[in-house]
Amino acid sequence: MEKVIRILHLEDNDSDSKLVQAKLKKADVKFDYFFADNEADYINTLNNKEIDLILSDYHLPDYSGSDALLFAKNNFPQIPFVFISGTMGEDVAIESLLNGATDYVLKNKIERLVPAVYRAFNEADVKKAQVKAEKELHKLSLAVEQSPNSVIITNMEGIIEYANQATLRLTGYSSHELIGKNPRIFSSGEKSEYEYKALWKTIGSGKEWKGEFHNRKKNGELYWESATISPIFDDIGNTIHYLAIKQDVTDSKLLNLELIAAKEKAEESDHLKTAFLHNITHEIRTPMNAIVGFSSLLKDPDLTQDQYDHFSDLIIQSSDQLLSIITDIVSIATIEAGQEKIAKNNCNINALGALINRQCSFKAKDKNIDLSFSSHLADDDANIITDETKLTQILNNLVYNGIKFTSRGHIKFGYTLNNKQLEFFVEDTGIGIPTEMHEEIFKRFRQVESTNTRKYGGSGLGLSISRAYVELLGGKLWVESALGKGSVFRFTLPFRQVSADVSQTKITASAPVFRNVNHKILLVAEDEDSNFVLLTYLLSGLNLTILRANNGAEAVEICHSNDIDLVLMDIKMPVMDGYEATKQILRFKTGLSVIAQTAYSTEADRNKAIACGCCDFISKPIKKDLLISLIFKHLKVNLPINNFNGNIST
Repeated sequence: MEKVIRILHLEDNDSDSKLVQAKLKKADVKFDYFFADNEADYINTLNNKEIDLILSDYHLPDYSGSDALLFAKNNFPQIPFVFISGTMGEDVAIESLLNGATDYVLKNKIERLVPAVYRAFNEADVKKAQVKAEKELHKLSLAVEQSPNSVIITNMEGIIEYANQATLRLTGYSSHELIGKNPRIFSSGEKSEYEYKALWKTIGSGKEWKGEFHNRKKNGELYWESATISPIFDDIGNTIHYLAIKQDVTDSKLLNLELIAAKEKAEESDHLKTAFLHNITHEIRTPMNAIVGFSSLLKDPDLTQDQYDHFSDLIIQSSDQLLSIITDIVSIATIEAGQEKIAKNNCNINALGALINRQCSFKAKDKNIDLSFSSHLADDDANIITDETKLTQILNNLVYNGIKFTSRGHIKFGYTLNNKQLEFFVEDTGIGIPTEMHEEIFKRFRQVESTNTRKYGGSGLGLSISRAYVELLGGKLWVESALGKGSVFRFTLPFRQVSADVSQTKITASAPVFRNVNHKILLVAEDEDSNFVLLTYLLSGLNLTILRANNGAEAVEICHSNDIDLVLMDIKMPVMDGYEATKQILRFKTGLSVIAQTAYSTEADRNKAIACGCCDFISKPIKKDLLISLIFKHLKVNLPINNFNGNIST
């Protein structure tokens, strides 16, 4: 490392200060050293010197390392912070990392100092580069969006994916009306088919096309546009989109050279976005490849029924895999942003374990693995207060992880009760984990395998999310394992027992057949045609009259003029969103059941929907059984128990 590191050391012991400097010099670290042994000197140095790295003792006579960390994170978040202490335990050290410390070095392991310094300094450089890239990306996005000229980006088939505000103002169309349409929506019919073919031939060969259009606005008014249409390339020169930069030249047909710069900015924006997503690109593209590939094969008229069923299963499996990756990414982002909240409720851990055992048994059977769940408490004593959703995700992550890394033998999971602590375990006979990786696997994007010849897939986020959730619930998660000898993941939770809620019962049955809901009227507020078609299909056969609103304002109007029994309310819609629509509807339809159905999926989203008056919440992609059970519940229609496949709380 050629650059001189400016180090501020908060330390009250002169011997320790000299030891740190000696270790750095011995490793040929180039550094400038600033010493502080009290709060005033520490703050003064940070305010008046350019510091690259903070080293801090944890316990000082009149000042604490935790307070020093808090001040640094609040005022100088870009400066990495490393604890050097002989008194902080591992639990305190981990808590400090969660509070923003970059690393910690115990004084009895001072040999870690130099690697910790290098790592902290390098990570700080990476973060600075990311912040700079984000600012550039934001600036470029604003430049395109606020451009006085029309900017349209299409996919390879010429379908509009983006139109800036200038386009909307000029043409009179809304963004919703343009996205998903071909630019010929503007056509006045004057340009011949031959001219369009010549245009596509030019841009399809990677060249830029320039010309004029005599187009028509939404209100029928004609206008002239001077246009430049060109391909957008990825890093290896492949065309990935087309960019149309257009200027209204009805009065003047001069081409604005400034528009060409917008093309370069759009390409740079795409490049920055690609760099940001590089770590997860492989895991996203893998299931997408299967989804796209096998979906196209389903159109083959020569497919046998077995092939059709097999391809359909592969598409469903890949879709679940892709959804899992996206869910993990959202979860880790929410955790890192400190926005993940606990929703405490009653949970029967015996019923939960049995449910997970049933759900995971199919995967286990496919690999000839014995899967079993063992409980410690009687069913009536197994009701606890915790966040059932997060506990479910933790156990699912650990059990599916065990299935993935086990090729033969067994997977056992369950819990025991010791000293008011529930200790859950997931034991497998899989590949095992070397000792040096026991902590590494809980870091983001980290797995035992790290080469291009990886046998096992995955985003590398599941264990990181699980540990964060366990700690939010008041416990800790660790692993006991050796390479080739299987693994046992253990985590603890506080045992907060409640009496069994006899009002919550589980219903189990077979295939769903629903009839006779007495001609109820259901309003579906959904702006996406494909989602509405899917909902209509899922609810076919329920004897429901289904009305549609394309936005929140339409939903309010329909509820005004119709006797609606139930509303399925999308949240993100044009004109008026689902939150505001729900509030307005319930002002004049008190007691009407409104179920939020949305692509938003976090606990905060659920709570916001409930706060606006929704009686329930279901996130996309929507499962048919769950949707129907909610509809029956809020229409107050009895479920046909003998004809339902799944477990529904009533």
